[in-house]
Amino acid sequence: MNPYLKFVESVLAGVESAREITVSGKTEPIQSDSRALLFSPHPDDECIIGALPIRLTHELQMQVINIPVTFGSNVDRQAGRAKELKDACDYLGWGNHQEKDDLQSLEVSDVVRILERFQPEIIFFPHAKDWNSRHISTHFLIIDALKQMGSDFKCATVETEFWGAMDDPNIAVESDVATVAELVAATSLHVEEVARNPYHLLLPAWMQDNVRRGAELVGGQGGAAPDFSFCTLYRLRKWQNGELIDVVENGTPIPMGADNLKKLLSD
Repeated sequence: MNPYLKFVESVLAGVESAREITVSGKTEPIQSDSRALLFSPHPDDECIIGALPIRLTHELQMQVINIPVTFGSNVDRQAGRAKELKDACDYLGWGNHQEKDDLQSLEVSDVVRILERFQPEIIFFPHAKDWNSRHISTHFLIIDALKQMGSDFKCATVETEFWGAMDDPNIAVESDVATVAELVAATSLHVEEVARNPYHLLLPAWMQDNVRRGAELVGGQGGAAPDFSFCTLYRLRKWQNGELIDVVENGTPIPMGADNLKKLLSD
């Protein structure tokens, strides 16, 4: 008998047993002048790429605010997706700023207004080749808005990936089991979306595969994998003087622990 058969069967059994799990609840949001904004192309993207934002909340007490760029292309589902998004953000203890009452997609002027209002230290948005057309357009929407900000505006920028993997991420952010479970639970609150495709149950496997990919994409070709079970890959840069500036010379793994995040953001 193949000695790995039980291992693979246990993975499948775990996924199957989780199909009927439901969650609810609300976490009191952190109020702070230190803010991170998540520009999410669709409701659920905030959860999928949420490993680093959760750590900013838990470890640095930073206020995280999700900014939905769209509510999806299916007009009949937009109100439902808005409700699911609120539930997910409430569960995580994140703010959820809805700029337009009519659920229309954000424009550059909307993003400029949001940046001016919140003055974030960090913003998250998809990288330019994240395959999905709305993810790609969100990237350029944010870049165009940043170009309209005054020359004194600066912030850290964190580009995210999901549909299309980055060729050159520069940080691999570790998640522990509790953090991954938090992300799975929050993603499951996008109820109708996971009903048609239970991608929340595959999120841990994606984050495990990120360890494999990140070993060499972040650590360098031939590099040893970090001692992580789960991680998410990002590209960290800084917007300053009207342009993106590299701030990470070599790929960097970010283990759990507030000191690791503080060092990352202070470099």
